[in-house]
Amino acid sequence: MLANRLKVGDTIGIISPSAPITKEVMEQFQEGLKVFENLGFKVKLSKNVYANTFGYSATTNEKVEDIHEMFSNKDVKAIICSQGGQNSNAILPFLDYELIKNNPKIILGISDSTALLNAIYAKTGMITYHQNDVIWGLGREVSQKEMNDFTMRLMDGKIGEIEHFTKWKTLKEGQTEGYLVGGNLSTFTKLLNSKFCPDFENKILFLEEYAEESPLDEVDSRINLLKQNKVFEKINGLWIGYYESDTENAKFEDVVMNNLKEYHFPLLKCNDFGHNCENVVIPIGAKVKLDATNCQVEILEKILE
Repeated sequence: MLANRLKVGDTIGIISPSAPITKEVMEQFQEGLKVFENLGFKVKLSKNVYANTFGYSATTNEKVEDIHEMFSNKDVKAIICSQGGQNSNAILPFLDYELIKNNPKIILGISDSTALLNAIYAKTGMITYHQNDVIWGLGREVSQKEMNDFTMRLMDGKIGEIEHFTKWKTLKEGQTEGYLVGGNLSTFTKLLNSKFCPDFENKILFLEEYAEESPLDEVDSRINLLKQNKVFEKINGLWIGYYESDTENAKFEDVVMNNLKEYHFPLLKCNDFGHNCENVVIPIGAKVKLDATNCQVEILEKILE
């Protein structure tokens, strides 16, 4: 299922499905909104976008109300998450997936939004989009590379090879095809053994982790959680992203490789998606070719109408 591509003059709705927008990040939030306005979009804030009812978060009902309103509103053509956090998975049982399915729209986020993006794809078949959020992506410093990629994918609907912002690295050679799922490692593992987790057959998994909250021993634990749930027995390939605390002695990729020696699927590394880096648009649910030998990921089918 595909949403329609964005056009200049369209309205973008902003939701906060995870952490609240506090006064400490309010300036960044406003700066991020200006980026979309400068691209020629109108911006509509959800009713509860600033809600902090619990002191750490809006209520589940407030978040669900906002998501339903944004999908119901015919004027809203895309939905973008304000930022990440920890608890977007709490809203998943209460979403009206039939409503979402009947009103396909671009929905985009990163980090804790991984739960929401993958659940919507799993429950509806609608492609969702992984890229930087309003506050921590656009509100701190605008990346022209990111905005060019946003325009190319979500306005022009371009498919083909995914852009390289940095040099990519082959970890295990090979070529494969499959459908993209994934995002933030710690958030993605919250979906395991739930009805909101995508099926892993014929999938290419992409993973990144936030180093500030997840040191390498946590990465090791979560990779093993995926392994113990037989995820790596099912997927066709793995694509890993940026980890800010890599050193010469210990890297995110080392933890992955140490735990996956017995698997033979292609494995590719880049620094073009994740926390505190520039992010390409990654369409969750899109069919792609992963060529780890030649360091390429190619979108094979259209991702927007």
